[in-house]
Amino acid sequence: MLQVQDLSIAFRTAAGPLPVTRGVSFSIAPGERLGVVGESGCGKTVTGLSILRLLPARTTQITGRILFEGRDLVQIPETQMRAIRGRDLAMIFQEPMTALDPVFTIGAQIGEAWRTHFGGTRAEARERTIDALARVGIPLPARRHDEYPHQLSGGMRQRVMIAMALICEPKLLIADEPTTALDVTVQAQITDLLLDLSERAGTALMFITHDLGVVAEVCTRMLTMYAGEVVEDAPVDDALVRPRHPYTSGLLRSLPRLAARRQQLPSIPGRVPTPAMMPPGCRFRERCAYAAEGCEREQALVDAGANRKVRCHRAGALELAGAVA
Repeated sequence: MLQVQDLSIAFRTAAGPLPVTRGVSFSIAPGERLGVVGESGCGKTVTGLSILRLLPARTTQITGRILFEGRDLVQIPETQMRAIRGRDLAMIFQEPMTALDPVFTIGAQIGEAWRTHFGGTRAEARERTIDALARVGIPLPARRHDEYPHQLSGGMRQRVMIAMALICEPKLLIADEPTTALDVTVQAQITDLLLDLSERAGTALMFITHDLGVVAEVCTRMLTMYAGEVVEDAPVDDALVRPRHPYTSGLLRSLPRLAARRQQLPSIPGRVPTPAMMPPGCRFRERCAYAAEGCEREQALVDAGANRKVRCHRAGALELAGAVA
């Protein structure tokens, strides 16, 4: 359904283009649930925004193709994109307070999405909106319909964003940290809701998150990004048990787990390089405990068998620890 091919994104600056992603390629089938993981600054959110063409056109330079049901979203006119955005493609944004308009009620903002794509009366939109608010676990949904964003807590605003994205039952839902501001109980409710939507309506999910536990529970495939590149693409069970890239292994080993007291929690040394200071060759080389000769050369994303891809020339020779090691 979705094919991202060699997607590179750069922001125009006074000093010239500043690349933030390079050669990103992946696909999502109908009903598939793809988890996108990596540290902050790895390019996860900007990739999701580029699919919906929500990056500012004047300051963004995009190369590559984003094929949605055969149409290249990079090339189609904005009028056609508006018909797709919200109806066939939707996104749950990470910051609900900046995504919601403070001068309109919750009901007006959610109902507008439904009326734009399906028409209908205000009464029908109100009924649909109240139902959507109830589905995401908001108490007293009829009352919340007429309230403004500032009257809701951060967690409730996040649920409003989820209701807005789900009301049109899109074919592909991009969820950018949808459960970050929620407590554990509500997080489980939202996770179950997204799974139900995927299974009942065949909605595909692109789940951008730092929570590898949610990825293990929700997703069928896991895409690991580092410094603007895809470094591993694998079925989620294979990636969690036997990762092929040192960065994926480092993320999994950093998870807190039941262990002996006073044992030091493993971590990845250093930090993600800034877009202006990307190292040559393998971008993870300076933080990698397995760096060796050949890592100074640029690494390609290659097939690693069993429906897996990895960006590491040493992948076949390494035995890396996973989440259960």
